[in-house]
Formats: sequence, C-alpha cells, structure tokens
Amino acid sequence: MSAHIIDGKAQAARLRVIIAGDVAKLVGRGIKPGLAVVLVGSDPASQVYVHSKAKQTLEAGMASFEHRLPPDSTEAELLTLIKELNHDDAVDGILVQLPLPSDINADRVLRAIDPAKDVDGFHPINVGLVATGTGGIVPCTPLGSMMLLRSVGAELSGLHAVIVGRSNIVGKPMAQLLLKEGCTVTVAHSKTRDLPALVRTADILVAAAGRREMIRGEWIKPGAIVIDVGINRVTDDAGGSRLTGDVAFVEAVETAGAITPVPGGVGPMTIACLLSNTVDAATARRGSRAHD
Repeated sequence: MSAHIIDGKAQAARLRVIIAGDVAKLVGRGIKPGLAVVLVGSDPASQVYVHSKAKQTLEAGMASFEHRLPPDSTEAELLTLIKELNHDDAVDGILVQLPLPSDINADRVLRAIDPAKDVDGFHPINVGLVATGTGGIVPCTPLGSMMLLRSVGAELSGLHAVIVGRSNIVGKPMAQLLLKEGCTVTVAHSKTRDLPALVRTADILVAAAGRREMIRGEWIKPGAIVIDVGINRVTDDAGGSRLTGDVAFVEAVETAGAITPVPGGVGPMTIACLLSNTVDAATARRGSRAHD
C-alpha cells in the first residue's frame, strides 16, 4: 500500500486564506503588517525565493519592502540597513535572505535584527525562548513541518522521532518542537553510527541533511510519517533539472504511512509560515489581536 501524500501546497493555500483574513481585520484597524526582505548579491535561487515571498506578501494584503544590495556590499552597509529597518515602524518583520556572501558574518547580521521583528526565528533570544518552551518566534520551516505532521491526525505524544540533520535552521528547532509534543527525539548527523538502523526505529522521520536521496526506502519503518525538508536540484544528461528531497521518494512511498513530496511539501508551508509570523509580529508589536 502506498503512503498518504501530505499535500503541503494545498495546506499552505488554506493557511494563506486565514492569514489574509487576519490581515484584513488589522488593516480595518489602521494596522498594515509589513515585511522587509533583504537580498545581498545576485544568487539565482535566492532571487527566486525573494520574488516569491514578496508576491505572496502582497497577495495577503501586507506591505512588502524589498532591499536588494549589490554583491560587493560590506557587512557594515548591511548592518546599517538592518538598524534602519529595526527603527522603521512600517516594518513588522525583517528577513535577510541566506546565504550571504562569504565575507559577511551571517551570525552577526542575524543577531542585529530586532528579536520582535525576527520573523525567521534565528535571533538567539527567539532560539532560547523556543528551546525553553516559553514563547518566541518559531523558525518557518520547522513550524510548517509541525503543521504538516499534525495534519496526518496521528497522536504524536510518545512516538519516536528521528531528525537527520542538526542545523540551527531546521534540525535543532525541530527537535525542540517535537519534544514539546511529547515525542522521544533523536537527532542524527554525519557522525551517527549505523544511520540506517537508527532511521528504521523512527515513527516520525524528519530528513534535513541536505543530501539528495540519501535516505533509502528500505530505511523507513513501515507506517512511519516522513517529513522531507531537503531541496536538491538535479541536472539530467539533457541539461534539464528537477527538484528532489533527502528521501528517495519512489522507494519510501511504498513503506511510509505518510510522506511529504518534493516539491509541493514543506517548501510552500515555509513561505506561508513566514507570512503568519509577520502577522503575529505585527499584532505583538502593536498590541492588537488579529483573531478578535
């Protein structure tokens, strides 16, 4: 029996409808949430992501502010821009598109963002609040992944979750969110011994290693819920390209109970959650509630 395909694209569309409704209520009170996206350089993939984020921001009824800096911009220039955005009352959320040029310290840049406007959830203050379960802005990809997990309808408490990948952007915050749900969590990485055997124990598998189809179908526990965060571009012999995840989907779909596809799984939810975080930041900053 093939796995249930978790349709992230459809769920993201539903979430955006809810967000647009919340934005309309805020606008009716004279509050228009604003998202500023900063792009340094001309990385093609980053340009596509920034364009998509700006388009969906406008479609939700929010204000979109794009700041495109040339590749030779200095760290000081970027920090100056962030300082200006921190003090701009029209801006409720600030997102600096990663990766940054190698001569710019990404950690220093992310720490410079006002935590109240850090809609990516990367500032150490938000990281700490999320880790302790006391609030904070949750990073978009883990937040969207949790929504997709809950959509399956399974009782998550007590399940064994294995996360393959220990990044600050996905792996670590995902572990905190799953712990909060009552899961037993194992974080695997490049030094993990006998990774296939460990993955076979997972009731929930989150693949976030950034390696194309590294997780094979035979690694998957029958009935497991698989969230594939990986986005890898593959070029064929004819020069065409396609996207694939960290899980060998064709193999895994025959064993898993539910699985996210790539594309059309976690990716659309990440952008929708960015919009949701911006609305939440606006309501928190302005002392209003969109859901009244």
